[in-house]
Amino acid sequence: MTITSAPLFTEFRLKDVVLRNRVAVSPMCQYMAQAGMPNEWHHVHLGARAIGGAGLIVAEATAVSPEGRITWADTGLWSDAHTEAWRPIVSFMKAHGAVPGIQIAHAGRKASANRPWEGDDHLPGDDANGWDIIGPTGEAFGVNLPRAPREMTVADIHRVTRDFAAAAKRAADAGFEWLELHLAHGYLAQSFFSPLVNTRTDEYGGSFAGRARFILETLAAVREVWPARLPLTARLGVVDFVPGEQPFAESIELLRLMKEGGLDLVDVSHGINTKDAGGKVPWGKPAFLGDHAKQIRNEVKIPTALSWGAGEAHLANELVATGAADVVMVARAWLDNPNWALDAAKKLGLADPLSVLPAAYAHWLKTFAPPVRAPK
Repeated sequence: MTITSAPLFTEFRLKDVVLRNRVAVSPMCQYMAQAGMPNEWHHVHLGARAIGGAGLIVAEATAVSPEGRITWADTGLWSDAHTEAWRPIVSFMKAHGAVPGIQIAHAGRKASANRPWEGDDHLPGDDANGWDIIGPTGEAFGVNLPRAPREMTVADIHRVTRDFAAAAKRAADAGFEWLELHLAHGYLAQSFFSPLVNTRTDEYGGSFAGRARFILETLAAVREVWPARLPLTARLGVVDFVPGEQPFAESIELLRLMKEGGLDLVDVSHGINTKDAGGKVPWGKPAFLGDHAKQIRNEVKIPTALSWGAGEAHLANELVATGAADVVMVARAWLDNPNWALDAAKKLGLADPLSVLPAAYAHWLKTFAPPVRAPK
């Protein structure tokens, strides 16, 4: 049986932005930049997914300052030159029907690392490609990231908040229409929120209010400069799967406060705040954060996006249909198949699967490829 539509392939409106479908390309670090500058690699990587039918494409974790990079090869948005380098990539995505988004980030104590295929470990302190790192406290992450960060002063905290705001303004200037704050995966903002990491005794630590302060102040600073008509979103680690983590109820309360502060959607993720956390994540369970996302959507009354293990077409469609997510963020499956949207449309039985693609690409596939038919 063929169908004319599926929830995954319906439009989604948030503020003044309309996604042509609920299929998103999740931010995926490429580690291919020089001095933070995106280049031909990023143009092809992101552009191919726009041609492939994604409704939303969120560019990789992009550092708000040089010290905020995970590796020396991360993209950045700390100067106007970076704005100009992003502009043609953004234009290409928009020209082919995808909403261009970007995730801005600061890696905190996980910064100054080698690229994954070159060790995925901290660079020595005297390495020419490395730099000094900072964190909520002076405690190192451990394992392959043994370097101890410098504990941030209040002045440091305010400076990084300003860096996030400046990067957000540059993102808007470059033409991005969707902004995601990276508040997950043990990077700086997430580590401030986590009691597993943040043992500060000043106003930026201790209680829930103290641990949430950096995130809420950064959100407020970004909200002032990011256009009100465009979505302001965040990827938040809502659970860590290890004893001593912030209670899920705290994540719910933080999101309520963030919604009041102007957050439009949350991309539900996990923490990885300590060296033990990664081994506790149920990686093999499909969409293992689906229940968390649905509870957030119902209790906070905020739209959700869902990452991790959602790259199978029927599962992605079910997540939208059952109200777990408004948008499904797919990563590895897009790397495996830049035409993932077309493949999903066929698997879901759309009568005209090619309709999910930009018209020009669909035309050439109809002209030169074997007929594309939905299964009967």
